[in-house]
Amino acid sequence: MSELRHRHTDPTPRWCSCRVPDDDVEPAASGISRRNVLIGASAAGALAAVGWSGPAQAAPGDSTVTITIMGTSDLHTNVVNWDYYRDATYSDSAGNAVGLARVASVVNQIRADRGPERTLLFDAGDTIQGTPLGFYYATVEPVTETGAIHPMAAQMNALGYDAVALGNHEFNYGLAFLDNWISQMEAPALAANAVHAGTKVPRFRPYAIKRMKVKGRPPIRVGVLGLTNPGVVIWDKANVEGELEVQGLVEAAARWVPVMRAEGADIVVVSAHSGDSGTSSYSGDLPVENAAALVAEQVPGIDAILFGHAHRDVPERFVTNAETGAQVVMSEPKNWGQRVSVFDLRLEFVRGHWRVAQSQAMTVNTNTVVDDPAFVALVRDQHDAVVTYMNTPVANSTEAMSAAEACWKDTAILDYVNEVQTATVAAAVAGSPEAALPIVSIAAPFNRAASFPAGPVTIKDVAGLYIYDNTLLASVLTGAQIKEYLEFSAKYFKQVAPDAPVDPAAWTNAPWPNPDSPTTPDYNYDQFSGVDYGIDISQPVGSRIVGLSYEGVPVADDQQFLVAVNNYRQSGGGGFPHIASAPVVYNAQVAIREAIVAYASAQGTIDPADFHVENWRLVRNGTPVF
Repeated sequence: MSELRHRHTDPTPRWCSCRVPDDDVEPAASGISRRNVLIGASAAGALAAVGWSGPAQAAPGDSTVTITIMGTSDLHTNVVNWDYYRDATYSDSAGNAVGLARVASVVNQIRADRGPERTLLFDAGDTIQGTPLGFYYATVEPVTETGAIHPMAAQMNALGYDAVALGNHEFNYGLAFLDNWISQMEAPALAANAVHAGTKVPRFRPYAIKRMKVKGRPPIRVGVLGLTNPGVVIWDKANVEGELEVQGLVEAAARWVPVMRAEGADIVVVSAHSGDSGTSSYSGDLPVENAAALVAEQVPGIDAILFGHAHRDVPERFVTNAETGAQVVMSEPKNWGQRVSVFDLRLEFVRGHWRVAQSQAMTVNTNTVVDDPAFVALVRDQHDAVVTYMNTPVANSTEAMSAAEACWKDTAILDYVNEVQTATVAAAVAGSPEAALPIVSIAAPFNRAASFPAGPVTIKDVAGLYIYDNTLLASVLTGAQIKEYLEFSAKYFKQVAPDAPVDPAAWTNAPWPNPDSPTTPDYNYDQFSGVDYGIDISQPVGSRIVGLSYEGVPVADDQQFLVAVNNYRQSGGGGFPHIASAPVVYNAQVAIREAIVAYASAQGTIDPADFHVENWRLVRNGTPVF
């Protein structure tokens, strides 16, 4: 195994190299790391209010020691408590707060209470994509070209993260961009199951071992194994195909946990970008997407699992390992920095080794503290640049448009996405054989809160409508395939009696693909423009699409269409039929959000009369709902 070297700092816990002896190197500059800027009493009171038990105490002689492991996940480039789509402080109905500056206040208070020599800080992935700030520094003013430090690297280095796992969204901007971000990070970035294509050799560092000093006893060696999500090969196929494969989490953990134990790890923690439901949003032979609990159950030798990906708040869950009977403690912190997971592991020194005697976990709500001003200051200039960019006008709208009803009605604002996609593909294929094919377009309601005002429309408005960093492609589908695709999409609706009261908001987000599955997200409800059809929600799944036609003529099964579609869907995201295997005739890596901005700027005016056609509708027993 090749030597993997990394930083050591004293007196805080030290990194150990994989397969080589520990050796000291120069301390990493950590800027404002470990800095506590909160007023201690108020912060401690806030933590106590959510059940924080106070500082850990070592027993006399250090025969038992409690260590604290803190964890975040799915930060998604939320650096401060700000909503770039609303151009205002973040708020929701639950009073949550977001951002790594808020996380810093919790982390620094816990370190002050516990002692930095008894704490570790990990992350479970999805770090560099998610907000307009992430998009801006990847595509508008890319740090790979400017040489600037990525704002997430700047804050995470300052906070002194001890290790981070890679999430699936780390691959959104390509491997070169990811490698650049990793090079800026002081903490090791881990993904044991992401291997070079055609091999079992990890593309990234698989694990690291942390050494925590104990007076009068051997050091505690805490190993952390990073696991990413198998869905990467579907969702970012264009970025990783031929370069990277992703093994199952259980398979990879079973390989690497014994290696970590053999290297001397007393405690093994897994940081996994994977939910705990045991289900997947995709089909086929790809390993399970949400496998964190399966890892705990099937792989012996694991003490704790920090997991993410599902954007849920799971304070504490115990899973019994099937082989050893040991209880594995798990926790998932809510996304965007809304929660911090806190594991307390009470260790005992037995027969020359440290082992876990008792474990517990909880999540701390970051709305119980305020932003750490030093961490706000650290990214202020970059944040301000994004705010300025987001408020740049691009066009004038002749009327207000809203996506509030886009999940059950054909709306003008979603038609605008299809208008841009259709026009972009038409221009790209002009003069080619495919130019003779009728063009249809697919879009989904990503954000029910999206709207365009009457008057100036800004980049912020466009970004609120199209919140993902997808690119545009065009593939060829037949009429029969489009009908099957639409039937699959119509699973989004619950079956509704013909005479039931009209309550469309209650009809959406049906369990998918079966009643035991999580509910179907809005982004998996695809709507077509260019063809006319009805969705009969009084009928069972698979028999809902009625009246499918093109320019007033029923669509023939063998009729060919050029379909404008985003890369997530074309690569298989959501498991829709046919699209992933359909021939691709256009893929210029054009970002759809940027295409909308460019199209609106060129037109100068957004007028629904120019593009809005109500080509699909909900019906019950043939009668339109609206």
